[in-house]
Amino acid sequence: MKSIKTFVAVAALTLVSFGSFAQSVTASASTLDSAEAKIAAQAHKAGASYKITGARVDNGVYISAELIK
Repeated sequence: MKSIKTFVAVAALTLVSFGSFAQSVTASASTLDSAEAKIAAQAHKAGASYKITGARVDNGVYISAELIK
């Protein structure tokens, strides 16, 4: 029983620590390249890599991404 409680506690703390490193960011620009450059600059400033999670083109380009440390 004690080992199950320990496992659950470790799993919960692991999930919390991974969640604290992810950060969502957005950028908008007139072209896809310039919007991605803004995301890359935000990631560089935070010392992280990024993963684009969504993009939309509608009288401009809108990108959302997740920063990953």
